[in-house]
Amino acid sequence: MLALSALSSKAQEPDSKVTISGTVKDNQGNAVEGVSIFIQEKASNNLTAKDGKFSISVTGNDVIYFKKQGYNLVQKPALELDGAVVVLTLSLIDAGDDDDVYIPFGIRKKRSVSASISTIKGSELPQLPLSTLTNSLSGRLPGLYIKQSGTRPGTDDASFLIRGRSSYNSGQAPLVLVDGVERDFVNMDLNEIEGISVLKDAASLSWYGMSAANGVVYVTTKRGDAVKTKVTFDAQGGAQTPINITSPLNSFQFANQSNQHALNSGLPLVYDQTALDAYQSGSDLVNYPSNNFVDRFIKDVAPVQRYVATVSGGNAFARYFTLVSLFKQDGLYRGAETPDYNTNSNYKRYNFRTNLDLHINKSLDVKLDVGGRVENLQYNTAGNGTFLNTIYNTPSNAFPLLNQDGTFGGSSLFRNNPLAMLTANGNNNDLSRTLLATVDVKHKLDFILKGLSANAFYTYDITSAYTYGFNQNYEIYSSTGGGTFERFGNSTPLQYKSSDFNNNVRGNEFWAGLDYDRTFGLHDVKFSTRLLRSVNAAPGRLDYKRQAITNRLSYSFNNRYFADVVAAYAGSENFAPGKRYGVFPAVSAGWILSEENFLNKVKAVNYFKLRGSYGIVGNDDLFANRFSFNNYFTRSSGGYNFGTSFGAANGSAELTLGNPNLTWEKAKKASIGFDGQFFNQSLQLAFDLFHENRTNLLTTDILPSIIGQSVSLINNGEAQYKGFEMAMGYNKTFNKVTVGINGNFTKSKSKIISISEEIGLPAYQSQKGFQIGSVIQGGDFIRRFLVSDGLFQTQAEIDAAPVQRFSGLVRPGDIRYKDQNNDNIIDNLDFINTNYSDVPDTYYGFGTNVKYSNFDLSVQFQGVAGRTIQINNLINSTSASANYVNQFSTESWTPATAATAKYPLIALNNRGNNTQNSDFWLRSGDFLKLKNLEVGYSLSSSAVKKLKVNAMRFYVSGFNLLTFSKVSELGIDPEIPTAGFNSDYPYITTFSAGVNLKF
Repeated sequence: MLALSALSSKAQEPDSKVTISGTVKDNQGNAVEGVSIFIQEKASNNLTAKDGKFSISVTGNDVIYFKKQGYNLVQKPALELDGAVVVLTLSLIDAGDDDDVYIPFGIRKKRSVSASISTIKGSELPQLPLSTLTNSLSGRLPGLYIKQSGTRPGTDDASFLIRGRSSYNSGQAPLVLVDGVERDFVNMDLNEIEGISVLKDAASLSWYGMSAANGVVYVTTKRGDAVKTKVTFDAQGGAQTPINITSPLNSFQFANQSNQHALNSGLPLVYDQTALDAYQSGSDLVNYPSNNFVDRFIKDVAPVQRYVATVSGGNAFARYFTLVSLFKQDGLYRGAETPDYNTNSNYKRYNFRTNLDLHINKSLDVKLDVGGRVENLQYNTAGNGTFLNTIYNTPSNAFPLLNQDGTFGGSSLFRNNPLAMLTANGNNNDLSRTLLATVDVKHKLDFILKGLSANAFYTYDITSAYTYGFNQNYEIYSSTGGGTFERFGNSTPLQYKSSDFNNNVRGNEFWAGLDYDRTFGLHDVKFSTRLLRSVNAAPGRLDYKRQAITNRLSYSFNNRYFADVVAAYAGSENFAPGKRYGVFPAVSAGWILSEENFLNKVKAVNYFKLRGSYGIVGNDDLFANRFSFNNYFTRSSGGYNFGTSFGAANGSAELTLGNPNLTWEKAKKASIGFDGQFFNQSLQLAFDLFHENRTNLLTTDILPSIIGQSVSLINNGEAQYKGFEMAMGYNKTFNKVTVGINGNFTKSKSKIISISEEIGLPAYQSQKGFQIGSVIQGGDFIRRFLVSDGLFQTQAEIDAAPVQRFSGLVRPGDIRYKDQNNDNIIDNLDFINTNYSDVPDTYYGFGTNVKYSNFDLSVQFQGVAGRTIQINNLINSTSASANYVNQFSTESWTPATAATAKYPLIALNNRGNNTQNSDFWLRSGDFLKLKNLEVGYSLSSSAVKKLKVNAMRFYVSGFNLLTFSKVSELGIDPEIPTAGFNSDYPYITTFSAGVNLKF
């Protein structure tokens, strides 16, 4: 392609001076006077004459720009203008130069979009040094819920949800597309992104057939502009601090609490008075150690850095955008560096991108994009989860970190020594490389039909993973008294680990088709058709494949009435031959009422568009085994002795029965809403009502066990969601102060209509009629809970209550449960189905941007409501080895604290009653967060001129700064309740300062 460009440029003698002339007209064919004509990179400014004519001297490399107030900017290669008619389009509301909306393989002005799409520009996102871009979108777009799900360097991921859930088979993660290709964008650099669109209704999703029922996050990367060569450089440095981390008890507190638990259990005390005195005085740390492993191994601050450089520009034949960046994030582990290796949880990433647009000739355009990244994630051999569990949950008196002779301390119960895990156990390094390449070719076919073009689009994406590191084992020594020690484990010398190449994945997409774009007076017609073939390949498995034919027809009249018809004929290999393809149609329409006679004279209303859509989208991601339509067999380990042989011949066993009738989930989506601008366009409002009914959900096939075989799932489920969303923006300048306010709000409620459940299930345990979702507890999703009724205070209360069978012994201080079926027994039949869910039914965001003189301020909040979390696995987190003691134990029930205790009695035995899933352990997961705040200062024009730069801005920013919730007294974060507890990395607040330079 570069060679073609060079040949084309040479053929047209780009450096030679020529004089070109032409005429500028509007959409109605009238000449336009006074149009400013700019030549790229030059200060010259020519104006069109009264008859719209112009004549200027240019070179073949030049790009010419036509600009006039009230019209959209037009740019053309100089050598294609001689004798040409340049048409300027009126800059209508929502149809200006900055109002582009990216849709699958197309661009529309926001004015003409009748589907439900929310957009945000990359320049509106906060400049934050985060390893995951997803979190920067929190609270910024209506209908988009983002939940942070990780905090560890390189893995501070987040999950998406668009509008709600209408399937109980998955978390309904949306499809993520980068420049139209299914790619992950979380590890991209912020400066790569031009904009992000969230596609929410059938009219915007049907293009992708059975891949997009859960919505689409459509990311567009930046491209070059030939106006002027631009060079930018960003440098950020910051600090990340842990918050909401466990506060372990010291040895004296631990011993006292252990004794209390023994008393609760009717067992002898664990520690005598001599031990208690020694722990309290700290006089003998060898035999009575006292550690604070959290303070010893978790730092207060870890550095984070980000550096980004971009170059963009071009001429009439080639435009380019190039980016390189470095992101470096250190972990929080203290004392993790050794002379040979580092076991801190560190992350480093290099990003690169070059987007190249080649204008080969008047008919042929080529886009060549290459991007990618190199990532290195470092951690200790045992793994972060094991290490964190060790420092969080190992009792402070378990052992000294180092014995007097310098050996590692430990015991028969606690064989993980955190110091040894960091300095004598080796490390791991996960190195991944990702290359993303795209070729997009467009050839005009005006010689066949004006406005017709042929298009071909091909991608080559490859990701490889390489693991390396050091192996080393350590041994611990436990004091047995009298100066003798017992050894556990075997130390081994330092050596290299066996390197491992794994997770090498290749993805290819090929799209080919035709576009037709033509205007006939007041009528505008656009049509696109594409054929898709895609493959995803990796060693050790069969390739994943897809194919489809998609079509889109758009019509508008007088820039006032709009209609779109979209249909895809798509197939999936997940279903049996003959049942793999389906049709997914959708329609949408828009009407700009503000231009009708009955509304155009209302001064307060500048713009008002009514829009609506309806269609069907599919989802073939069915939580079932691949090719579940087939029956499969396996070689069994047992067999039969035939004849006189001594060895049994292997037999065969049938696996889960296949279901040849499996099909995709079918989502019927309806949406209606409006977009409006009021009071001289200072106030923008958008509102949508939406409803989705999803059928063919996978559910259990209820068959009698007499068939003796497990069966595949069947498409017999149904669910729905409905709700509304709104967005608001206000922008106004008051003297020298410019204020911008944004806000969005989404309310969505789901309902299970049909699901297969056990025969004879009590009505109060059925899921039908309840919302989709559950409470997360570790890796489990809990729907049914016991209903608690306080704590038993006396044995008399226990004797008078229904028999509780979850424990062999029920004591005062234990949780009392309600009898749901009135059989005077508390057992598994007293669990009831609930609407408690980790997924909120309401989520919102709001913020402001203020500019005064050279200063600017931006603030963004995120909030959720209708969400439930559980604390069972926090309060009851420790093991018998630690006597079930943790920081929350001091607030448990005892006879002395019966009136004020927050939690039930803790005992060393008969614990089953108090660890059941019940509403006693449920808490509100609602929160409001100050997600980010940024303050900036831009140098004055005179100052930057002296520095010979175009612009310079200094700024400070923060992320996850404040949280308001109903669980703040617990010292946990409501978004990730286990962060900083159990085995999870602490929740992180990020502070940073940076400088942005433009040349």
